[in-house]
Amino acid sequence: MKSRYVVTGVAVVALLSACGVIRGDDEGSKGGGAMATGVTSEPCPKAVDKNKGCIYLGTISDLTQGPFAALAVPITDAQKAFWKRVNTAGGIGGKYEVDVETYVRDNKYNPETHRQVYNEIKDKVLGLAQTLGSPTTAAILDDLKANSVVSAPASWTSAWEFEDVIVETGSNYCIEAMNSVDYAMEAYKPKSVMAVHLAGDYGADAAAGAKIAAERNKLEFTAVETPPGATEQGRAITEITKNKPDLVILTTGPADAAAIIGQSAAAGYKGRFIGTGPTWNPALLKSPAAPALKALYEQSAPGKPYGSDTPGHKAMRDALPGVTANDGYTSGWAWSYPLKAALDKMVASGDVSRKGLLAGVKSLSTVDYEGMLPTEAGNFSGDANTATFRQTLINKVDESAPTGVAIVKDFFTGPTAQGYTMDGPCFNKLS
Repeated sequence: MKSRYVVTGVAVVALLSACGVIRGDDEGSKGGGAMATGVTSEPCPKAVDKNKGCIYLGTISDLTQGPFAALAVPITDAQKAFWKRVNTAGGIGGKYEVDVETYVRDNKYNPETHRQVYNEIKDKVLGLAQTLGSPTTAAILDDLKANSVVSAPASWTSAWEFEDVIVETGSNYCIEAMNSVDYAMEAYKPKSVMAVHLAGDYGADAAAGAKIAAERNKLEFTAVETPPGATEQGRAITEITKNKPDLVILTTGPADAAAIIGQSAAAGYKGRFIGTGPTWNPALLKSPAAPALKALYEQSAPGKPYGSDTPGHKAMRDALPGVTANDGYTSGWAWSYPLKAALDKMVASGDVSRKGLLAGVKSLSTVDYEGMLPTEAGNFSGDANTATFRQTLINKVDESAPTGVAIVKDFFTGPTAQGYTMDGPCFNKLS
């Protein structure tokens, strides 16, 4: 199983939506006995089969005014569609359907709000289908662990490698940045790397990965922390245009990224940007920064984009007809597979409870992502170093693609990530 690691200041994004609780304790449900927290013998409110019981999962996401709302709303909608598909296909173990709609809450990407709304729903759900945001998930992590509340994160910090209750999907930001630097070594032969990043587990984790890869490749490295907000990027732009690094690893929100790339290019910067997954939004193609993005930017990513040809991507698109393509849908759908696999294990074991679900998670060495990710991305049974998934992709801006990006380099592991020992969250090693 994953080793436990005490983490302070961890930023996490976890997904779990839940509803309908009969008990506040968690005795489990064996042989038709007492129902566990977040599990009822009564059908779900929108049941396909009213003869099945209901498992409620909670969702805490950035649904209105936070910096990631443009991704979070599609993430949440995709998860609703994913679980509707599961229920239509017979549910979990032929005995339960899953509700991810009753207990959906908005965290406004604020840790205090996240904790508040979690406390409102935590005694009504078995787990979390989504918990979005690194600093926000960090605010509830201790309670998740104390109460065995399995959660699917909407984030990729390396801290999740050390937390049994977190069922993450895809490589963490640290590995992603390592692979980006190694990719750039082949493609552009840089001599200097600058990490421009937000504070916290998101930005610092990627910056640490860039630093580790830069040192391995004997590149000059600098890190510039920047606050969120498109109008707050003056110092970052100045550092880029003054120091002229050959490569910038960018870990911000999309609007921040557009400001940094567009204004750096306008000031004469001609180096390369590789932005972590959340730096991109297809709306940027309609921004003044679009020419600079096309010329200088690539996106690293933990999974294939929306238009990819896999059974999972096709199932997602079929389940969400008429939507505007957005890789929030892709992420929300892909992140749900490990939780489904763990729920299947839980019901098969006969221990329908939080502890039974956690045992199900720990028993997973592979997960069938229907081709969206390799099966080994779903290893939750080994120690952190063994279980860490180390493959990522590189995308380029492509206006003809559904979400404005197309794969340049498919799943790969660079030499830095291949040889790295995952012995603690990377962001602790940035300083």
